[in-house]
Amino acid sequence: VQLQASGGGLVQAGGSLRLSCAAPGRTFTSLDMAWFRQAPGKEREFVASISWSGGSTYHADSVKGRFAISRDNAKNTMYLQMNSLKPEDTAVYYCAAKVASQISYNYWGRGTEVTVSS
Repeated sequence: VQLQASGGGLVQAGGSLRLSCAAPGRTFTSLDMAWFRQAPGKEREFVASISWSGGSTYHADSVKGRFAISRDNAKNTMYLQMNSLKPEDTAVYYCAAKVASQISYNYWGRGTEVTVSS
């Protein structure tokens, strides 16, 4: 499974960005998907996840109410709408995937960089 993240960039605090993760291929609808991020000097952390059907989502407390994960199975694409961005959201954002029956995410994209200026 190849994952292609895009949409990162430089934005001022309070601004918005939408990240996309494309997963070409016929297996997309069988995959649970997630976003993780890694800030400079810090460990990778979970941001949000969405089930294969889109019926179940989960957001980390640090982004709850500001970020929203979604997916369009017809387009084989997952999204992360990020609003009210803060400087502490600065990180490389990675999309990840796993087969629904598995526990760990074992497919990873290269990441897209988000920088939030104060």
